[in-house]
Amino acid sequence: MDSTLTRTEPKKKRRFFTEAVSNFAIVLMLATLCLVGFGGSGAYDTVFSAGGENSPIYRGETSRGEVALMINVYQGNEYLEEMLDILSEYGARCTFFVGGCWADDNNALVARIVEEGHEIGNHGYFHKDHKQLSYSQNRSEIVATNDLLKAMTGKTPVLFAPPSGSYGKDALKVCGDLGMKVIMWSRDTIDWRDKNTDLIYKRATDKVEAGEMILAHPTFNTAQALPSILGYYKEHGLTAVTVSQIISKTV
Repeated sequence: MDSTLTRTEPKKKRRFFTEAVSNFAIVLMLATLCLVGFGGSGAYDTVFSAGGENSPIYRGETSRGEVALMINVYQGNEYLEEMLDILSEYGARCTFFVGGCWADDNNALVARIVEEGHEIGNHGYFHKDHKQLSYSQNRSEIVATNDLLKAMTGKTPVLFAPPSGSYGKDALKVCGDLGMKVIMWSRDTIDWRDKNTDLIYKRATDKVEAGEMILAHPTFNTAQALPSILGYYKEHGLTAVTVSQIISKTV
């Protein structure tokens, strides 16, 4: 801008010009965010991710009236069969993310999960903090679990749920190289900590929306809450499906 004009123009006009430029910048920024967040192809068309091709997925497709229960299993099996019975009774499907060392000790349960139409996902082998692991260490944990589950079920998992939700760039890179998706959740029942059936039910159902992915574990209180949770979903027109189904473009 001409320096002479700057010195002689009225304050009101300068203020108007400044505000106009500021507003234009804000509009431009919002437009850019919309293009980045909702344009393009792949995961952005169907799921909510943290941004980037190999970013974790937190939600699924919202237009089909579906929710996905994801059960992380690393230890214990005393409540799993009861939970499988309940899922069968309600005609519900879910994804079990299993630890490799757990699966190796529970072949029959892994087989039943698959036989009853549920999905098996990868939860690492020894439940390590994947954010602290190098690329090679991440790959070792994930591939060892994939190989074991492939040998047990005939299928290689395509989904990885990092233990405790902890991941870093190396975990994302490994999964990208293996053609796997990193899965997080939109709501957490925190059932491993809060052993309260009513609280678990509330966290799994309160204002739940289509596309949500709900994290739980095979605990006593979760098994107690599960019939009510699935009943709530059914009454509100929501179908419990696997994670792969809820994040897919088509069914």
